[in-house]
Amino acid sequence: VLALIAFICIETIMECSPCEGLYFFEFVSCSALVVTGVLLIMFSLNLHTRIPQINWNLTDLVNTGLSTFFFFIASVVLAALNHKTGAEIAAVIFGFLAMAVYAVNTYLAIKKWRMNSRQQSSRQTSDYTRARSESREVDHRPEIQRLDA
Repeated sequence: VLALIAFICIETIMECSPCEGLYFFEFVSCSALVVTGVLLIMFSLNLHTRIPQINWNLTDLVNTGLSTFFFFIASVVLAALNHKTGAEIAAVIFGFLAMAVYAVNTYLAIKKWRMNSRQQSSRQTSDYTRARSESREVDHRPEIQRLDA
């Protein structure tokens, strides 16, 4: 929602002298809005379960991390180059707010990704342990012992 508000604020600006900062902010806010919106729809409708080949936790982590980074850069650049108009000031404020929300989401995505990584590694370890214990059980079978003798 904050990315949408920032995008709307930047779109209301009619004149700019150095427009590079404004164009970059517009690109960042629109891109973050579209990518996050697509991921939100996919997660909300459970469409991500139909494509198990993609690591969705890592995808969410990369999206939020990049959005945080680019919102920070775009907001700083726009703040440095703004002309003190109300729309530019509002865009900068909403850009920093969006960056903060994406940063919190990045933190939560890192926690979720680490938790899933630990579960997968413990699952692999337990599979390995089970396979090792099963192979040791084979040594105690009588038909194997007769072949050794």
